[in-house]
Amino acid sequence: MATMELKRSATEGRLAGKTALITGAARGQGAVEAAMFAREGAHVVVCDVLEQGGRAVTNAINSDHGQSIAVFCRLDVSCEGDWEQAIELASTTFGALDVLVNNAGVLSPETITETTVETWDRMVAVNAAGPFLGIKHAVPAMRRVGGGSIVNVASVSAMTAGKLGAAYHASKGAIRSLARSAAVQMAGDGIRVNTVFPGPVDTPMLRETYEPSHLDRFDTLHPMGRMAMPEEIAHGVLFLASDESSYMTGSELVIDGGWTAQ
Repeated sequence: MATMELKRSATEGRLAGKTALITGAARGQGAVEAAMFAREGAHVVVCDVLEQGGRAVTNAINSDHGQSIAVFCRLDVSCEGDWEQAIELASTTFGALDVLVNNAGVLSPETITETTVETWDRMVAVNAAGPFLGIKHAVPAMRRVGGGSIVNVASVSAMTAGKLGAAYHASKGAIRSLARSAAVQMAGDGIRVNTVFPGPVDTPMLRETYEPSHLDRFDTLHPMGRMAMPEEIAHGVLFLASDESSYMTGSELVIDGGWTAQ
């Protein structure tokens, strides 16, 4: 039986020679992913609507590595024109696009009856249409280099129900179906599409959305007694982005500390 060996020297990282575009990378989980990818040898396109934070993350990465291995791009993931510019920037700056991480997302805690049409539309535009547009425009660039890896960051909310956040649950559920369809469609092109499903993660977005008492409930109800740290999710994203997961596509990686096992 033929075997496949991942070739990498001791001095190279797990993403050596690859270019990765990460959305929502100005803070929280996306910023951790950007820094981690850079440490593993990738060139990184840091994308976000938060320009000040995105540029700060980019500058920190370049400073840490003593060279320009990251570039910032303002990207509203719900805007198709922004996606076209971001993909072009990755290709012209670093020569290719090998990895896309659809990390950007927004959160709203309303019940169904409290949810306005405007809130619903925003959840869908960012959390569902954003990854769709990313996949749509990344695929041609990845085809040009013979393949790539697309990692979608969803949520265990796509797998569970709750008393709050109906629009958020629905939008994350859309990513789940989209990713599986894309995986089947793109498999012949050498493009893998996988999804990470985090449980509650201690990020600025979560802390801005919920009162401290509600955050304490996450800890109380969680089997491990705490929320995840962004790094714990980023390690899973890194695995799916790397060639170590070369036989995985259409897969669902749940990183929730037992949240959905209850």
